Amino acid sequence: MIREKAKWFAEKIGINNFKASFVWLDKFRVRHDISFKVICGESADVKEIDCLEWTNNVLTGLLENYSEENIFNDDETGLFHKCTPDKSMAFKSESCQGGKRSKDRVTVIIGSNMNGSEKLPLLLIGKSKNPRCFRNVNLHNFYLKYEHNKIA
Repeated sequence: MIREKAKWFAEKIGINNFKASFVWLDKFRVRHDISFKVICGESADVKEIDCLEWTNNVLTGLLENYSEENIFNDDETGLFHKCTPDKSMAFKSESCQGGKRSKDRVTVIIGSNMNGSEKLPLLLIGKSKNPRCFRNVNLHNFYLKYEHNKIA
C-alpha cells in the first residue's frame, strides 16, 4: 500500500521513472523509523488526558478516606496449561513442525492490598465442577479457591 501511494505521489509531482521497489520501501521504513508491530491491548479506548484528570481530581478524593491496608486491587489472566511452545531452536537444515495448539485454559485471579501486607487467595476458574486433579486435596492448604464456569 505504501509503495502504491509513493508511485501515485511521484506521478503527481512529475517524476515519471520512479520505481517504488522493495529495497526503496525498506530504506524508507528504516529512514523514518517505521516498524511492524502486533496490535494488542486497549490503550486507545480512553484519552490519556481524561485518565490523568480523573486520577488527580476524583481518585485522590476517594482514596483519602482509606488507608493503604484497605485498598485492594486484583487482575485476571488466562493460563493455557496444555499449550506447547510456539518457538524453538533448531538447525537450519532441520524442519521444525508443531501440531495443533491446545486451547484448554483456566482463568486465574490474583489480588492484594496496596501495601502488600494482605494477599488474597488465588481464585482459579476452570470448566469442571469437580476436577480430578483436586480429588482428595484440601485447597485451603494451597491458599487457593476454585470455581467452575463453562466458559472459564
